[in-house]
Amino acid sequence: MNLQQRIDAFVKLGDFLGQFSNEVIEKKDNIEHNDLFFDGFKHQLKLAKEHNGWFTQENITYAIKSWHEALTESNLKKWLSVYQIDERSPKTIAIIMAGNIPLVGFHDFLSVLICGHKVLVKQSANDKQLLPYLSKYLEYINPGFKERITFIDSEINGFDAVIATGSNNTARYFEYYFKNKPSIIRNSRNSVAVLTGDELEEDLKKLSEDIFRYYGLGCRNVSKLFVPIDYNFDAFFKAMYHWHPIIEGAKYANNYDYNKAVYLMSEFNMLENGFLMIKEDASYASPIATVFYEYYDSPIQLREKLKSEAQQIQCIVSDGFVENEIPFGASQKPQLWDYADGVDSIEFLLSIQ
Repeated sequence: MNLQQRIDAFVKLGDFLGQFSNEVIEKKDNIEHNDLFFDGFKHQLKLAKEHNGWFTQENITYAIKSWHEALTESNLKKWLSVYQIDERSPKTIAIIMAGNIPLVGFHDFLSVLICGHKVLVKQSANDKQLLPYLSKYLEYINPGFKERITFIDSEINGFDAVIATGSNNTARYFEYYFKNKPSIIRNSRNSVAVLTGDELEEDLKKLSEDIFRYYGLGCRNVSKLFVPIDYNFDAFFKAMYHWHPIIEGAKYANNYDYNKAVYLMSEFNMLENGFLMIKEDASYASPIATVFYEYYDSPIQLREKLKSEAQQIQCIVSDGFVENEIPFGASQKPQLWDYADGVDSIEFLLSIQ
């Protein structure tokens, strides 16, 4: 396979996913191998929801829609246009995936294959239903992928480089275990939003998407607010309210009740509206159904703080506050060229000799 053939295959995969990117699944006539794969993928979606209570129909559909929109020929060519991707002898790249949101490891999977390498995938137990099935679809689109995609449950062996994602504890283990291999090791990061008090209601409504999408489980979800001293949270809570049906999910409701009880017994000061709690806290990683906040009195000092603590931060959501910020409502809409932890995985993969 050459690069154009690989691009063509992923474009066709994006077309296939388009059938499942809306609330109503609709089978289309012009999708290759649809008779073989359409009903099977519907079943995999059902299995994914049954296996992981956080993978609701809404969240799975959102993830699939995001990849359907990303996997166009124009997007793929724009992404890859800045690299020199020569045809070479493929290396085997191991990927250890997280499982916090649906298809969270797909970008790494795509990156390895689009560069012409072989991929050795170790999935999280929380997200094992969708990607292997989509891989089979790719193999039918272009049989050249058959020798390039392997899924394993056992110990990883026979690889040339690794991309591994995990918690801070597992990242330390990865760094030791893979110390003799080229690697990208990702640990826990969280995203923040900087408010000035001048935001419109529409801005704050968009921010609610950054907070609640995927139940807040993604590293790109906003888990911490920086607000000016004497900030009034009334407008914030008003803008959040349209997300109140989230409390109807049993897993979310259980976490809300548990964390609320902990805060009350510990006599922590917090504000809540029946489905979201906000608590003043210097930490970045907040529990489910909670957003931490911290006051600032100097924008200059806050910019310095965010810069010095950048290793803990995935995204900064704001409006004209820092460079490379994410607009309100866009933290869960990364482009192909938006790399996790700011590490260019394509550049890394092209450097593997």
